[in-house]
Amino acid sequence: MTARNELRLLPWSGPEGKPCYLSTDDKGGYMSRLADNIEEEQLATAAALLEHASETLDGQDADSEDLRRLTGELIGTLRDVLRVATSRGHLLGVSEPHRY
Repeated sequence: MTARNELRLLPWSGPEGKPCYLSTDDKGGYMSRLADNIEEEQLATAAALLEHASETLDGQDADSEDLRRLTGELIGTLRDVLRVATSRGHLLGVSEPHRY
């Protein structure tokens, strides 16, 4: 059985919001590539939302409903980015050391 620190945290949740993990030696396999692509999309969405948030907060026309919606979007995106960071941090922790 694969040790938990060797599992890859996937960028989506399972039933009841529980984390999903991938156990594979094939970093170029279908599920690994799918996870990489979803992580890339999540990070791109976070960058776009950050720009939108900056514009919204710089403007004087934002009302409380706009700010509530923006806050909800930021929370969801931050959750995704944190999952990506956690997953990549675990991947770095189990990868072979770099040779210089």
